[in-house]
Formats: sequence, structure tokens, C-alpha cells
Amino acid sequence: MLTLITILIAVTCVLLIAVVLIQNPKGGGIDATFGSGANQMFGAAKSADFIEKLTWYLAAALFILCILAAIMAGTGTVDPADLQNPIQPQ
Repeated sequence: MLTLITILIAVTCVLLIAVVLIQNPKGGGIDATFGSGANQMFGAAKSADFIEKLTWYLAAALFILCILAAIMAGTGTVDPADLQNPIQPQ
């Protein structure tokens, strides 16, 4: 299960990188890059809002997946009572 979450984290990271690179840093978004053709390509009048929402959703998904991975991986500590002592005193 941890492997599946790790793969989902990697896919989410790649998608998040792609969505962030699509955005225009001055707030123009995809509309400024592709002109008026973006409205027909995405079927929405405000494709920048869609890209911005997608960025937030991907960031939230990444956050949740990382928390789940950390919980599933555990703390990595070992309880001393669980260890077997290989040297037995006589």
C-alpha cells in the first residue's frame, strides 16, 4: 500500500509541476498564452480559474498523500521490550 501511495505522490508532483508551468506568473494564466483559442479548447470562459483550482486541488492531494505515507511508514522507532537479547547472562 505504501508503494501505491508513493506512486500517487510522484504522479501528483508531475501534474502539479505541469499545471504550475502552464500558469502565467503575472496572473494571465493560459488565456494570455494561447489567446482566445483557449476558451474553445477548454470549453470555459475562465480557464485561468480552472487552472488555479486544479493547482490548489493537486497541492491539497499532495499534502494528504504525504501525511498518509508518513503515517503508514511509521516512526521507525523500535520498542526495547520487543528486542531479543542475543547475549544471555548466565
